[in-house]
Amino acid sequence: MASDLYNNPWPERGNVANTRENNEVLNQQPLTSHPKSPSSFVDPWRSSSRTPTATRTSISTEEDEYEHIESVNLTGADVWRTNFLTRRQIYRQGGTIDWQYEEAVERVRQQNLGSQRGLRKLVSSLLEGTRVWLVLCLTGAGVGIIGAFLDILVAWLSDLKTGRCKYGFFYNEVACCSGLDASEICGEWQTWSKFLGLHSIFLEGPLQWLVYVFCGVCFASTAGILVRSYAPYAFHTGIPEIKAILGGYVFDEFLTPWTLLIKSLGLALSVASGLSLGKEGPLVHVSCCLALLLSSLFPSLKQNEAQKRYVLAAAAAAGVSVAFGSPRKDAFLIKFCSDLFRVVGAVIFGLEELDLFSHKPVIWRAFVTCAIAAVSLQYIDPFGTSKLVLFQVHSKSLWRDFELIPWSFLAVAGGVLGSFLIKLNVRVAVYRQNSLLKEWPLLEVFVVSAVTAIISYPLVFLRVQSSSLVADLFAECDPNANPFGLCDPHSTLRNVFLLLLTASVKLLLTAWTFGIQVPAGIFLPSITIGATLGRAVGLIMHSMHQRWPYLWIFNTCPPEPGSRCIYPGFYSVVGAAAMLGGVTRMTVSLVAILFELTGALSHVLPIMISVIISKFIGDALGKEGIYAVWIQLRGYPAFPNQEFRDAGQKAGSVMVPVDKLVCVGAHSTLRGLEDVVDSHSYYGFPVLNNGLLIGYVTRERLKSAIAPLLAETQNDSDSPCTFLAQSDGHRGADLSDIVDESPMHVRKEMPLELVTAMFQRMNLRSVMFTSPNGKLLGMLTKRDVIDFTNTGLGKYKGALATSRDD
Repeated sequence: MASDLYNNPWPERGNVANTRENNEVLNQQPLTSHPKSPSSFVDPWRSSSRTPTATRTSISTEEDEYEHIESVNLTGADVWRTNFLTRRQIYRQGGTIDWQYEEAVERVRQQNLGSQRGLRKLVSSLLEGTRVWLVLCLTGAGVGIIGAFLDILVAWLSDLKTGRCKYGFFYNEVACCSGLDASEICGEWQTWSKFLGLHSIFLEGPLQWLVYVFCGVCFASTAGILVRSYAPYAFHTGIPEIKAILGGYVFDEFLTPWTLLIKSLGLALSVASGLSLGKEGPLVHVSCCLALLLSSLFPSLKQNEAQKRYVLAAAAAAGVSVAFGSPRKDAFLIKFCSDLFRVVGAVIFGLEELDLFSHKPVIWRAFVTCAIAAVSLQYIDPFGTSKLVLFQVHSKSLWRDFELIPWSFLAVAGGVLGSFLIKLNVRVAVYRQNSLLKEWPLLEVFVVSAVTAIISYPLVFLRVQSSSLVADLFAECDPNANPFGLCDPHSTLRNVFLLLLTASVKLLLTAWTFGIQVPAGIFLPSITIGATLGRAVGLIMHSMHQRWPYLWIFNTCPPEPGSRCIYPGFYSVVGAAAMLGGVTRMTVSLVAILFELTGALSHVLPIMISVIISKFIGDALGKEGIYAVWIQLRGYPAFPNQEFRDAGQKAGSVMVPVDKLVCVGAHSTLRGLEDVVDSHSYYGFPVLNNGLLIGYVTRERLKSAIAPLLAETQNDSDSPCTFLAQSDGHRGADLSDIVDESPMHVRKEMPLELVTAMFQRMNLRSVMFTSPNGKLLGMLTKRDVIDFTNTGLGKYKGALATSRDD
């Protein structure tokens, strides 16, 4: 059963700001003087005159939240607050990391490595320079191998639903009939009715239908059982969670080795079952699982959450480069350009969808990882056809100006239908959460797979795998091949009707399937819906030209009778781009990926136009794409991709005032601090002295610091303690070492738009608002900012996070 982290993404409530009505400033005592007010923009870790030394020991409390990691030998003016920078902070699952703290720890570690001498420095520098690249190279090669394995397994399982090879059970239909032209009949491939010796026309059809449904249900149910039994987080696409993790969300259980294994196997089974889903998005999840597994071999990567996310960010794009490949039978220059655009498209996908702009050093690493993944896939050649994709386009035709009209229509349709698919999927997900389906997820998988198989078999375009269907829709008519009768001029009306029916059924099935308890992506279903619509429009335009060749709109077409002017295959490409853009709101990366598929530079402009129009229409109907919507449904702490624009508000209008914060006094007692720690699960607390901001202390640091003191003073828990260093006349435990004396704080008159940009670009956890004399006025946390920037879903926001701790 899935963990409560899916339902409660904030179990730690890594915030201080809330809506509590009481002000809890504990045990504050007046001082004869107060320390200097901290500066607003300084390094988050103040200097100290102490010479820090640390050994590798652990602090044992109720939960071991800190561990000393390395000795740090720093002296002079460059000494940092290493008394807690040398401790590794262990974050609770469902919290968010402290980026500033993790970066500061990494800087201290790097400075310590630089202070070494001799051979030890040489070896350390060599290991330091190769550890990340070793992990990424192995990740790229590994995800390429996994992608090839999935392609081979999916092809065999999907063909198994219709028949088997006469001379080898484990051969798929392509391998069994290799060496034959498309127009030749393959006698080596046997349908199940022929294999069983049934020759009656009344028995062959029902038997094939029954086997098709039975295999589809078995494959999907097996995937669901594996997910529910061994890896609860292996279902769905994984991209919304990866986006949240890269933004600082702590969700290590989402990236376990078991999840890697079950996601890979379950993905092959669910795709082969015929469900309306794809494998492209989940490969991002698979790649990140593999990267985390490999990075755990290096303690410096395993123990630093920020560095771990830089590795994950680079690895995330590799899954896309494996999902979308390029043709391999063209000239060398075309092959090189296609490979380059595939890798570039994968990296741009990371920039657009995974927000890698906040991880600038990652872009180069992601490029190398994608290249290695593509080379690995090319070397294995999973399709046995010397190409890396299941569908490709060889379009050497010229397009005419009048075609911009039907292409614009497809773009508008893609934006409208993409927005409709998102809204329908949201309502299905909310219904699933609030109905009996939540208690019977495997039964839902069984029913959905059965219904999908029963509906798909009679519809010729749905019976085959979506990847094969898209390949046929993208292909232009050939004298030697006529897939599904699409090139038959006498069947245009029939084909248009079937294509529109296929698109409608596919859209409804995708809206329900994307969210059930099996691994599922939405790239391929969206492409399939758009490709069927595009082919239908292309057939209509082609039929119009054949019937009225001298119509004024066709003046730019060749005047020779019977000449070709309209190429319906490219209409499928335009429709696929429009639909995928309407669903995901991708732009540049989508154009790059589809250019790699077509290999025709002259057709990039129509694709760009369709993507632009589709995005404009989709944004007019709803700002968020499918992944951003699921982030809001789950309540994950991730900022939207769009920049926030205020209406002239100041930050003070939305800040949580000081009388609704839980604060601790500069002079307190151990009992009072213990009550704060036990009563509140917030990430930390402001430290005040007569209303003046002294600093900020995290709950876990405070908990770890007072635990040994409470053990020593069991009979006197009212013993005093102070957060002020060198406090004159005050006796008690000195807790000043655990206080961050330079938290980020600004004036409340600052524009709200600027404060929001600080959170997004600086990865801040909180910002405090003070008066000119240093008095605390209020506070904003990351969750507060996310709450008022993510407003697209309205009443459905957080609908799947039912047990949030408020």
